[in-house]
Amino acid sequence: MAQKEQIKEHDAQRDAPKKEPVRQEGKGLFTEAYPARVEEIVGRTGTRGEVTQVRCKILDGRDKNKILTRNCKGPTRPGDILMLRETEIEARKMTKGRK
Repeated sequence: MAQKEQIKEHDAQRDAPKKEPVRQEGKGLFTEAYPARVEEIVGRTGTRGEVTQVRCKILDGRDKNKILTRNCKGPTRPGDILMLRETEIEARKMTKGRK
């Protein structure tokens, strides 16, 4: 008898409606991001060359018009817009690989 009750409780919990994410007043679900335009492609980096190092110009926010070097994954070309969560950290400069 007790096992049947446990099964009913489990089914009720499983079928209960899912909770919505908590929204704060004046804020959305996502963190604030700042747009940056890709100015030039510096090169490929990463152990397999899967990351592109780019120089981008911040278009909005506290660091507007600042040019940063950033790493980005995926297809990227000059003129693309990146949405950066932070605009203070810059990627390390690329070094020459081993010969």
